[in-house]
Order: sequence, then C-alpha cells, then structure tokens
Amino acid sequence: MSALVHRERPADGAPDGLLVLHHGRGADEHDLIGLADVFDPDRRLHVVTPGGPLRIAGFPGRHWYKVPRVGYPDPDTFRSAFDALAAFHDETWERTGIGPDRTVLGGFSMGAVMSYSTGLSGDRPAPAGIMPFSGFVPVVDGWAASTDDRRATRAFVAHGRHDPVIGVEFARDATERLRAAGLDVDYHESDVDHRIDPTHALAARAWIADTLPAGGSDG
Repeated sequence: MSALVHRERPADGAPDGLLVLHHGRGADEHDLIGLADVFDPDRRLHVVTPGGPLRIAGFPGRHWYKVPRVGYPDPDTFRSAFDALAAFHDETWERTGIGPDRTVLGGFSMGAVMSYSTGLSGDRPAPAGIMPFSGFVPVVDGWAASTDDRRATRAFVAHGRHDPVIGVEFARDATERLRAAGLDVDYHESDVDHRIDPTHALAARAWIADTLPAGGSDG
C-alpha cells in the first residue's frame, strides 16, 4: 500500500477519467484540490491530489525531492519519490477502475516535474495526458524520458515569462523536445511569475475536456 497521503474529489456519477494533481515544493495534498472544480466544473472526473513523501528540516510543507540545482533533482530523493508516486498511481488505477489511458497527470512546479517524470518514463504506463505548470523535464541519473512509445500522450504545458524560480526556457525546451518526438503539445505562456495563470487554468479546462471526453469511462 502506498505511503502517500492524499485527498480526493469524486465525480458526480461514473467518472469519465482520472485527474491526478501533484503539488509544488513546500505545499501539500491540500494545495491543488481547490482546482478540481476549476479544471472539471461538471465533475465528470475523479480528482486525486497526493502529498509528497519528503519533509525537509527548516522548510515548510511536503517535498518530492531535494533541489541541489534547478533542473537537476537530487537522484536519491527523486528516485524514492518516483517509486512512491508510481505505486500510488498504480493503486489509484486499481482502486478506481480508471486506467492510465483515461488519466491526466498534472502538477505545479516540483509537481510538474513529477508529472513529466512519471508520464514520460519508459517503464511506466503511458497516460492520456500530462499537464505541467511551471516545471521542467528533469535531468537526473537513473531516469530518462521515453517518447517513442507514447506518441498518443497529449501535453498541456504552461509557464510564466517572468518566473524567477524556474525560467520559462525550461518550458520552451520541453515543448520543442516533445513536439520533435511527435507528441501533441498545447503550449501557453504569459506575463506572470511562478504561479498558475488563471487564463492558463481555463485553457487547461478545455484541453482536459478534449483529452478525457465524456462517455469514456472504463470503470
């Protein structure tokens, strides 16, 4: 059983899909649950928000990994978080009866990194979509993105041009890389800093509805 704590917002009726939202550095499983009704106002989807496994002395909230340098997670804590999150995804798919092909993995900042890493890992099932806000595709020993086997996976990438924490060039590079591999990428950037732009959230709502259309329940 996964050791990760989490919150859930069930669908009204049989769910058309699963939306998993991963929080950023220093937040927790409560942080993004409020976006469930923003991304899915008709409550068609089952929404889950896991909390990161790591506590760091002197820093509030939960974390997914230690940060020696932006773009380059600490390998040991990253691998531990990756394995815990993979187990959580597997258990959630089994428990809800909603498979990876009906799942969007999304997140903000550090949670966006975990969405990229679990969604693009060759030893993990390919999700219907990944939805990273203000994140990056990590460079870390022991992990590499796999794209040839998941060209049906769609991506929604959003970032602020004035982000002082994770520069917008990370999003641009990720988008170029995914498009070059043949993935369908819906890219958005705007004049905000390190946060989710409300206009991006509304665009993501439409993208999610298209990625996980009504009537697609496999549960």
